[in-house]
Amino acid sequence: MNNVSLIGRLTANPELKYTQSGMAYARFSIAVDRAFVKQGEERQADFINIVAWGKTAEFICKYFSKGRRIALTGRIQTGSYTAQDGTKRYTTDVVAENVEFCDSKPDSGNNNGGYNNGYQQNNYQPNNNYQQTSRQEPVPPQPSYSNGDMGDYSAMPSDEDLPF
Repeated sequence: MNNVSLIGRLTANPELKYTQSGMAYARFSIAVDRAFVKQGEERQADFINIVAWGKTAEFICKYFSKGRRIALTGRIQTGSYTAQDGTKRYTTDVVAENVEFCDSKPDSGNNNGGYNNGYQQNNYQPNNNYQQTSRQEPVPPQPSYSNGDMGDYSAMPSDEDLPF
């Protein structure tokens, strides 16, 4: 199972970009405070790289900015590439599938526009290796069980002992 839930603050304004095939995406990072603080020290944070695709990326870029709190769920995705100096580099990102606001409604002077507290965006577009080749909606998984038919069961006589 590959599920991630995070609440943190954006470290920079997210920027909407497009792949060669026209799929929207955004890369950004969030600072997530650690749950513990060593006595006499300041609270530490982890900086997590996030990538969002399609309408989720458009939503984030429209309504979120540096310093705003965001709640998101998604999955971890790893990858690798060869740097300009010829060394192999490895990446670990969280692919955002659902996002929600954590802050109260911004001031009307803010360039993010207004939104209702608690509004969420859930419009994940699947991808592989950060390149989307089609704009198909994901197909929901089919259940791996059936409801069965009552004809599959027989009544247990009441005079028999139960096996437990």
